[in-house]
Amino acid sequence: MTARMLRIGLTGGIASGKTTVADLFTEFGATVIDTDRIARDVVMPGQPALAALTQALGSGILGTDGSLDRQRLRERIFRDAATRGIVEGILHPAIISELIRQADAAPGPYQVLVIPLLVEGGRRELVDRVLVVDCPEEQQIERLMRRDGETRENAARALAAQATRAERLAAADDVIANDGEPAKLVEMVAGFDREYRRLAAKN
Repeated sequence: MTARMLRIGLTGGIASGKTTVADLFTEFGATVIDTDRIARDVVMPGQPALAALTQALGSGILGTDGSLDRQRLRERIFRDAATRGIVEGILHPAIISELIRQADAAPGPYQVLVIPLLVEGGRRELVDRVLVVDCPEEQQIERLMRRDGETRENAARALAAQATRAERLAAADDVIANDGEPAKLVEMVAGFDREYRRLAAKN
């Protein structure tokens, strides 16, 4: 790996609290680049990725204004593994390309790259360390139902489409347990911020 800024891959299952942790790293002064935000940008109307999705899956994935209907696409992905493969084959290269472009241009003491599918996508080479946000699966289901209004069945299906909790933990260099009080979460992120600054200074 060529010499560059220390890059931390922040990942975790759906509704595990990745965004909350990423926001805390931002508050501590880290450079945070979120692939979920990039994913929204690359499917804006007029972008090549949206045109490719529409060509592959039909105009039924679009809303009346021509933008991507995310809920409709999500439902198709949950029902059909082949559709998920098509979507990932189109979006992942576009997202990773933009992630690398932003990371190469970004300043900061170290970088936190938020990559929800880091374990599933096999992109470990993009980062120096993997930080997993972890919580019990039942908490993920409850959060999904509360946050997105999902049924328990759909929430469980969303979890099943991702790597298992055990697979993520096996890939982790560092773990944040997001199953308790918010103050405890702040303390854990503060500790990792200090450690990553120390590692970055040695880099």
